[in-house]
Amino acid sequence: MELFDETEYTAQAKPLADRMRPSTLTGFIGQSQLVGQGRFVRGIIERKQLPSLILWGPPGSGKTTLARIIANSVDAIFIEYSAIMSGVKEIREVAKQAKDSLRRGKKTVLFIDEIHRFNKSQQDAFLHSVEDGTITLIGATTENPSFEVNAPLLSRCKVLALERLTEESITAILGRAIKDVAQGYGRFAVHIEKDAIEFIAAVADGDARSALNCLETAFNLTTPDENSGRTITVEAAGEAMQKKPLIYDKAGEEHYNVISAFIKSMRGSDPDAALYYLARMVEAGEEALFIARRMVIFASEDIGNADPNALSVAINVKDAVHFVGMPEGWIPLAHGVTYLATAPKSNASYTAYLEALEEVKRHGAAPTPLHIRNAPTDLMKRLGYAKGYKYPHNFKGAEVAQQYLPDCLNGKSFYKPFGHGFEKEIIERMRTKKKE
Repeated sequence: MELFDETEYTAQAKPLADRMRPSTLTGFIGQSQLVGQGRFVRGIIERKQLPSLILWGPPGSGKTTLARIIANSVDAIFIEYSAIMSGVKEIREVAKQAKDSLRRGKKTVLFIDEIHRFNKSQQDAFLHSVEDGTITLIGATTENPSFEVNAPLLSRCKVLALERLTEESITAILGRAIKDVAQGYGRFAVHIEKDAIEFIAAVADGDARSALNCLETAFNLTTPDENSGRTITVEAAGEAMQKKPLIYDKAGEEHYNVISAFIKSMRGSDPDAALYYLARMVEAGEEALFIARRMVIFASEDIGNADPNALSVAINVKDAVHFVGMPEGWIPLAHGVTYLATAPKSNASYTAYLEALEEVKRHGAAPTPLHIRNAPTDLMKRLGYAKGYKYPHNFKGAEVAQQYLPDCLNGKSFYKPFGHGFEKEIIERMRTKKKE
């Protein structure tokens, strides 16, 4: 006689996050833009359609669960592979099995987690089977499919973007896990403090799996009282969560999102936001010199002559980071970021160059005025090269009026300082020169 039911024991041995996966849309929380009334996923499930899909979204947003629900809705065979552990051989074997199943009237859904980790040849192995309908492919990825999935495969799949779950959705998922008798902790006398739920929902950063793992660990860390009840406190939740690794792929989209936010925060003169994104990059292991290089570019592009010292500060930060190294390199980086973020801003030099570039493209190599050409030979001098050139240092203030631009651009003005910071002084100098 068995001491326990094997099936029930095995089910309860699974992690809470796996046990709490809903099998239908009724229990699915979040992603209303896909599963709400009249939305795409609900529509294909109601019509029992089965297109090939790429589910793109952050960790713990419901990609695997949604794939299983879609497969269940048409009673299809669901085969799950991880791109880390599988290769072309396994894919071809699945395609062969799927063809046999299709002859018996049974569809096959091949779910590939982290599909972005497959190389081009591995992705190409799907193409024929997806195209002829032998298998329905559902790929899951945290990376932008435009960058990570090859074009032929991408053209055969519908890309669905999942969003990071809201704190409200995470709270609802945690609440269901506490109350669920069959798969959660409803069989136990468990009480979780409101502060603990709010803490987990906030720190999980939209990741339902992370939130449920934290709840499970906090439950196991909590000692039952004399009545076998448990109270999960915010202290227990904090101990369970420990430190969550930052979502930041140095080669992927989030890399560009964070550096963009970093630059735009400095451009918007918000040192607090700039420091936050700096900390995100440093903590995630971004190359310190990459950050410093972006700061050097920013100093010229967005500050320019409003504060000519900004470029020197940025260069000094770059040199200091290179000299000191990490982890202490964050100190000069923070120094430079606060200076650049609070400096007066002007992109006048940047835009002036772009205007000059447009004229170069429009007029080509317009003839340089003869009087400012170089004349190293007698022939050039006889042709009028350098004739009539006025050497500025021979005049008061080392300034003299003469034409420098080609004839077709004479009188054209590119550089128009805005008058921010040191540019006030520059504007005054330019006005004085015009009067002379």
